Amino acid sequence: MSPHSKPSERTSKWLALLAVCLAAAAMPLTFTGTAVALPSIGRVLGGSPVAIAWVTNAFMLTFGSTLMAAGALADSYGRKRIFLTGTGLFAVFSLALVAAPDILLFDLLRAAQGLAAAAAFSGGMAALAQEFDGPTRLRAFSIVGTSFGVGLSLGPVASGLMIEAFGWRSIFVAVVILAVLAFALGWCMLKESRDPDARGLDWCGGLTFTAALGLVTYGLLLAPDLGWGDGRVVGLLIGAALFLILFVMIERLVSRPMLDLSLFAYPRFIGVQLLAAAPAYGFVVLLILLPARFIGIEGMHEVAAGILMIALSAPLLILPVAAGLLTRWFHPATLCGTGLLISAGGLFWLAQIPVGAPVWATALPMLVIGTGISLPWGLMDGLAVSVVPKERAGMATGIFSTTRVAGEGVALAVVGAILSMLVADRMAGLAAHGDIIITAQRLAAGDVLMAASTMPGAEPGVLVSLYSDAFSDLLLLLAAITVLTALVVFLFLKTEAHDALKHQVDGAV
Repeated sequence: MSPHSKPSERTSKWLALLAVCLAAAAMPLTFTGTAVALPSIGRVLGGSPVAIAWVTNAFMLTFGSTLMAAGALADSYGRKRIFLTGTGLFAVFSLALVAAPDILLFDLLRAAQGLAAAAAFSGGMAALAQEFDGPTRLRAFSIVGTSFGVGLSLGPVASGLMIEAFGWRSIFVAVVILAVLAFALGWCMLKESRDPDARGLDWCGGLTFTAALGLVTYGLLLAPDLGWGDGRVVGLLIGAALFLILFVMIERLVSRPMLDLSLFAYPRFIGVQLLAAAPAYGFVVLLILLPARFIGIEGMHEVAAGILMIALSAPLLILPVAAGLLTRWFHPATLCGTGLLISAGGLFWLAQIPVGAPVWATALPMLVIGTGISLPWGLMDGLAVSVVPKERAGMATGIFSTTRVAGEGVALAVVGAILSMLVADRMAGLAAHGDIIITAQRLAAGDVLMAASTMPGAEPGVLVSLYSDAFSDLLLLLAAITVLTALVVFLFLKTEAHDALKHQVDGAV
């Protein structure tokens, strides 16, 4: 290679990174933006409350349950090909959403959009693992993490402004533009690569795993409304367990499994999966719980609540890239563990802030939480692909992304149920009459007026006080879990474990 070609090659790598970043920003934008647009979508397209809820649930279900299969496809059939296929279909389905005439077709298109997003994300991340190596790879993945954070942080605000100016359909036009730009750059700049030892997709493993994760996700989405003891929820969870057992049996028999189960013998691999789930219960659940608290319990206007939420998400705009640069001097595990401890400190601090406190008193611990979670945010994907040989980067990305997305779905369902239970326990001594379980569920969802109507004789002020205490207890529990995760990260992701894992895995493949 001549000296004159090096700058061109270096430029093409960073343009390839830009392609994946554009796709990474479009995905959270279409998720958080659609959540903001739900009232407008419901007024225009109609549909029952359940059908409206599936506008977001359909995307979460298909995206989360097919990430690992998409990663395996990328390794087998070409990372660039899967990225371009996913990105192109993502743009097509997003454009179709603009013209959807009814809520049924809209929900189906959202499910299809989730499938395309899984292919684009897994293919793009696996392709980047081939473009960059060593510390440069970690910095590149930190930039992707920042791009995802930009979509997550600015999605609600940008979508709200677009909806107000041009209507709710405009948010999908913006997503189409991002996807088309990502497709064009990826077509020109990404290099095609695949696993040379791949023997096609492990279809039996892929189908059973997707079925297991799809059923458990569906069950968790239904549980808050139907209750954990409902026959449909129990049946879905049992079905998921049976498919998971079948998946493990298949993966132990096939010569080239979609998921190499032997990786679970290595502490670093387990540590990476736990790290993937950490943002779910230390950050993502707050994106849902805090707006409900601010608007439904404290009576804030939606705009004021949205501005306050910026304190939680704004660090994601800057710090993931900074964390990537800090890997020049600090081991990634040190940065990740330290970030989780900072986030746990913010959760503990927020637990001391009662409902109705001054805005600044609430914003400061939220800023600390966002700052802490931003440190591992951009490093996690790079760590994920470092635990397996480079040729199987698609599998690593698929496993990690599946753990992260599935963890978010599980965390939202479980944490919501815990908050409802904590509220119900504190309501046990009330002299008022009514269904405590239903009232607690209403209160946990942030609807204090409806909660008071289902508990005659209970003063709204008393219910708010009970909610405040229960919310503080929940934050303390989340802080404790985050501290434990940080300790596991320090222990399992240290340099020695990394070197030992790479040596053993490289020798086994």
